[in-house]
Order: sequence, then structure tokens, then C-alpha cells
Amino acid sequence: MSRSLLPKHVAAVVKYQKDPLRALQMFNSAKTEDGFKHNLFTYATIIEKLGFHGKFKEMESILAEMRLNIDNSLMEGVYIGAMRNYGKKQKIQEAVDVFERMEFFDCEPSVQSYNAIMNILVEYGYFDQAHKLYMRMKNKGILPDVYTFTIRIKSFCKSGRPYAALRLLVNVPSPGCDLNAVAYCTVIGGFYEENNKSEAYNLFNKMLGLGLFPCITTYNKLIHPLCRKGDVQESEKLLNKVLKRGVYPNLFTFNIFIRGLCNKGMVNEAASLLDRVKKDGFAPDLVTYNTLIYGLCKNSKVVLADFYLRQMVNEGGLEPDAFTYNTIVNGYCTMGMVQNAEKFLKSATFKGFIPDQYTYCSLINGFCQDGDIDRAMEIFNDASQKGLKADIVLYNSLVKGLSQKGLVLQALNLIHEMTKDGCTPNIWIYNLIINGLCKMGYVDDANNLMNDAILIGYLPDIFTFNTLIDGYCKKLKLDTAIEVVDRMTSHGVNPDVITYNSLLNGLCKASKYNEAIETFKSVLEKGCAPNIITYNILLESLCKVKRLKEALDLIVEVESKGLKPDDVTFGTLLNGFCENGDLDGAYNVFRKVEKNYKFSHTAATYNIMITWFSKKLILIMAEKLFHEMAEKGFPPDTYTYRGMIDGFLKTGNVDSAYNFLLDGIEKGFIPSLVTIGRVLNCLCAKHKNFEAVGIVYLMVRQGIVPEIVNTIFGTDKREKAAPKIVVEDFLKKGHITYYAYEVLNDGIRDKKLLKKTFPKKSSPHISTKKSFGVHKSKS
Repeated sequence: MSRSLLPKHVAAVVKYQKDPLRALQMFNSAKTEDGFKHNLFTYATIIEKLGFHGKFKEMESILAEMRLNIDNSLMEGVYIGAMRNYGKKQKIQEAVDVFERMEFFDCEPSVQSYNAIMNILVEYGYFDQAHKLYMRMKNKGILPDVYTFTIRIKSFCKSGRPYAALRLLVNVPSPGCDLNAVAYCTVIGGFYEENNKSEAYNLFNKMLGLGLFPCITTYNKLIHPLCRKGDVQESEKLLNKVLKRGVYPNLFTFNIFIRGLCNKGMVNEAASLLDRVKKDGFAPDLVTYNTLIYGLCKNSKVVLADFYLRQMVNEGGLEPDAFTYNTIVNGYCTMGMVQNAEKFLKSATFKGFIPDQYTYCSLINGFCQDGDIDRAMEIFNDASQKGLKADIVLYNSLVKGLSQKGLVLQALNLIHEMTKDGCTPNIWIYNLIINGLCKMGYVDDANNLMNDAILIGYLPDIFTFNTLIDGYCKKLKLDTAIEVVDRMTSHGVNPDVITYNSLLNGLCKASKYNEAIETFKSVLEKGCAPNIITYNILLESLCKVKRLKEALDLIVEVESKGLKPDDVTFGTLLNGFCENGDLDGAYNVFRKVEKNYKFSHTAATYNIMITWFSKKLILIMAEKLFHEMAEKGFPPDTYTYRGMIDGFLKTGNVDSAYNFLLDGIEKGFIPSLVTIGRVLNCLCAKHKNFEAVGIVYLMVRQGIVPEIVNTIFGTDKREKAAPKIVVEDFLKKGHITYYAYEVLNDGIRDKKLLKKTFPKKSSPHISTKKSFGVHKSKS
């Protein structure tokens, strides 16, 4: 190097060198030059370079050297930079150590140093420690500045205390500390995090009224958490406010909005926004396209995502990254389009993409869901052959697929293989097989597998025990389930609400309702907070033992606990009143819940009332509710029609039953064969042969036929044979009497009857999409 080498030259070379270790070599080589000596500027540059790239061992070594050669009282800026770099890498203790050593090395921390370390502590949730440092600063007589108060405000907001932050914002104790838009937006964000939109919006307006306008960076930070939760509408309200003050969005703003729209499921709107971004003169970047592609795939629009990938490359000139390719591969696999995923991957690898662990996991999961276990195994082996070492994630994907398909022995063999390959299994991989065994009903085998896992050193977790308990409860082996609960406690695993829900559900299925009620009391005594599922199970128990008053009181308790009763809650309660013969009480509850609990009835709750009124032959009320549910936007379904039809048939009103059946079929509902059979029997008994035969032909036109019909070649042959096959199928399954069978058979052969116009709506062909084998409602 030249003798004219100056510190500013060394600092520039170090700053612009991308490799931090290469920069360090250059820094050290400068020391060998005659007459050259590093100064504060060069030391600060190399320490920042090393810290930024996470080379902390080398950074600490240079810091120690700097202390020997530079006046320590001048090093505060260097220490602040070191703290911030430690903070960015989440090395909180190391950042605190740098701060605490400053005084020891004769560098008195100022308010800037306190702000730096407090900000790091607050960012990572160490609120108490940050407060203690603030108090220490005050005790030393160091005056806080505007940044100190902004950090304090952030601490209150991040710890869920936006009102405390607001009090500090309004009553800043230090004179001359006029808080800016950043401080206001911090408090506003705190209110939004607590879902207090009105307070947040009012404060936003107040800030603008004070003449404080956030820059676009501050605004982006404010709306980012809002859009992450899908609250695009509120973000747009704020944007309209700042646009009027001359603050214009940048590409990052649009990226945030696209993500928000995708999170809310509004992917078409997100795609339209991307098109608008281009029209407004912005060039969408990789983040823009990746955000949209991820949102489209998450919302099952992977084909459209593939289109935007091509647009990104062809129009935007952008190069997709691993995230782009993996998102689309996973999107195809999740939708069951595994062949498309393979075809897409083949094209991607041709363009230079190297499949990684995530790619292979997606394909393995996709083929397992598709039932092609052999292909999943091929993909797994292919990953190893291409140099990708199989790890726990890849093994988990394959074990999960094998277990879900009931191939438990193959899954267990895979565990032995992974051990040989040097990959250590974890309890989660055992949980997958235990879950598979329990779903197949082999709960004792699952329990034995858990014991084997314990013997070789894998401790079961809450999921392991809950799976076994649920399995035993479903098989009504309640004593064994309780033994497993006792055993989990001995292993240091505390039962949770899912554990107790399984037990309560098992007791109810075993008709041990009083025991379920007592178990619920013990759950409360043990301090386990019940959820709405717990209360729904208890509600069923109370209704079964005719304790309806307590059931009503339980609804009040549910609300007092901050839980929201759902349609299962009210459906169980309504059913309970009806099963106990109190239809008037059920109807009163049905009417009151909308007003008292702000609950909107669903088709399920309407069906309960309609079915019970029909059972008790109170058809005036049943019809009233039938028409009311349609008016309220709940179209009647198969169960609604079945309830109405059964009621009419019981009262001998065959015409009304016939009309309801026609109405249901023509609207696309497929009533159960039992229901149709009952109508046919009654029509034939009333000598309404034309109407009965008409139903058979309507079924044929709507494609409600046995599978065998669709195997007949030739449209004419199929249409001729179908009605007879339908009638024979009714008789074979016992849905019609032999008398009705003869009447229908005669009607099908009666040429005069065939000339009449049967009720019809659909085009006259036999659909291959609907059949008795596929669409069969329960009677």
C-alpha cells in the first residue's frame, strides 16, 4: 500500500467490502503500513461491519483492541452500534453486557445509550428490565428525551396497556419534549392491537388536528399489524386521511394492502390491486408477487397463482425464488392436483430451481393424501439420491401419510430406518402413529407403542395422552381412560381442557350423565378453564337428566365467562326441551335467544323445531317456521323437507307431502330413499298412481338412480330401463310395499299413462353425477 494511505481510505474500503472477514483482513493489513494508525472512524466502521454480519467474536476482539488505542470516553457511538447489532440477532444478554461494561471502561452512558438498550429490551418483551433501566437513568440525573418517552409508550402498548401509553402521551413530564407522529402512531397501534378501533381512530384524527402528519414509513408501520389481521377497511380509512395531507403511498404500502386482502380471503381484490399498482406507475417487486401468489394458493386458487408467476417473469422481468416455487408446488398438492405439482416442478427445475426440503415435504404430503403411498416413498428416496439428507421433517411427512392410511407397520419400520440413518426420532413422530392406531380403533396397541417409546427415552406429551384418552372414551372404556389421566399426571403432564372434554364426551355417550356433571365440577375445582365445547357437553348431560332449569342457568354462566354460545349450544338446549315433551318451552327459548343473546338462528336450529313440531303433528307451527327460515335467508335442506313430509304423511295429508317432495327434488335436494318410499306407499294406497309414477320419472331425470343404471350403454336403453330399476331398488331395500311395487310397475308399462305430462324441471337425460350409491341421506 502507498505511504499516503489515510484512515478515510481504509474506512471506505471496509465499508464497501461485502465479505466481513475479507474486510477484517484489509483492516488488519493497514496496520502494517509505516506511519498508519487506526482512528475512531476506522474502528467504528469495522466494528459495525462485523456486528451487522453477526461476526461477534471478531467484533469483540476489535472492541478490546480499540479500548487500548482510543480514548474510551469517545466510544459511546461504537457501543450503541454493537448493542443494536446484538439486538437484531436476538442476543439480548450480550447487548445488555455491552451496556453494563461501558462505565467500567470509562465511557459514561448518555440518554442515547439508555434509549438503545431500553428499545432492545422492549422490542423483545423485557418490559420490567426496561423500566428498571429507566428508573436508574432518572436516579443518575440523566434527562429523558422524546425518544425515551416514545420507547416507554411502546413498552406500554406492547404489554397491552394502551391507556397507560395514552396518559404518558398527553402528560409528558419533561418540558420541551413535544412528542411527534411516531409516538402518536405507536399509541394508535396499541389501541388497534387491543381491538379498540374507536379510540384508535379518534386519536388518529386528533393527531392530524394537531398538525402532526406521519411519514409514509410511520404509516406503513401502523397499518402493517392491521392488515396482517385482515382489517383492510380500517387501514384504507387511515390512508384516505393521510392522502389528503399530501402523504403518498409507496410500493411497501401496496404490498401491505395486498397481504391484508389475501389474509381476509379477498384474493380477487388483491389481484386487482396489483394491476392497479402497475397502472399507477409502480413496478411490483418479488415481495409483491410472492405475497399475492401465497394468498392465492392459500385460498385454493393455485392456477391463478401460476398465471401471476408467469406474469412476474414475462412482464416484470423478475426471477422467482425458492419461496415462489415452493408455494405453488404446495398449492397444487394441497388441492389434490399432485400431477400438476410434478409437472410444474419439472419446469421449475429446468429453469434452475433446486428442490429443497419444503418441496419434497409438499409432494410427499400430496401423494399420501392422494392415496399413492408408493409414489410418496419414491419421492422420499429421490430426495436422498439427490443429496438432500432426510431429516425429521421429511420423515414426519411420510410417517404421517402412512399412519393416516392405516399402514402402521410400514410407519414403524420407517422409524427404525431413520435411526439407522442417524436421524433421531422425537415424540411427535410417535404421536403420529399413535393417532393413526387410535383412529383405526386399536387403542390398546397405541398404548403399548407409547410404553415402548417411554422405554427408549421418549417422554409422552399432552398430545400423546389426549389421543389415547379420546380413543378409550370413544370405545367407552372409561375406566382405562381415567387410568391414563392418572398416569399423565405422574409423568408431569397436566390434563387440559381437551383431556376433560374427551372424558365428559365419553361419559355422555355411555349415558353416565350424572357422572359427567360431577366430573365438570371437579374440572372447575382443579382450575382448568372450560371452553364452549365443555359447556355444550355438560348442557347435553343436564338435558338428558331433565334438569332444564340448570341448563338455562348454564347459558347465562357461559356468557359470564366471556364465551359465546353457538348453534350447538342452543340446538342442544332446544332438543333437550323437546325430548322432555316441553315444545312450548322450546319455542319460547327459540324466540328468546335471538333477543337475549343476539344469536342468529341457523338452518340447524330451525330444523330441530320443525322436526319436533312435525313429530307432534303440530304442522301449522312447522309450516310457519319452514317459510320463516326461507325468508330469513336460510334455504330449507334435506332434513327440513324430510321433517315436513313425515309430518304430513302421519296426518294423512298425502297431497301436501307430495308437493313438498316435488319442491325439494326440483330445488336440488335429494331426500332419503326412506322418505321417498313413504310418499310412494301413501300415494299408491290413495290410488294416486299418476303422481307416484311421476316421482319415479322425476328421480330418473334428476339422476337420483342406482349406480347400475349408469353402466347401461345407449341413451335410449338407459332411459327405458331406469324407471324399472329404480322401483326394483326401492322394493329390494324395503322402502316400498309389494302393493306399491306392483302399482308402480304397472304404471311404468301403461302407455296411456306415459303420454301424460309428468312433473319435470331438468332436461330429459340421466345424470351420471347423482346416484343412490353416492347421495344417500339418512332416514
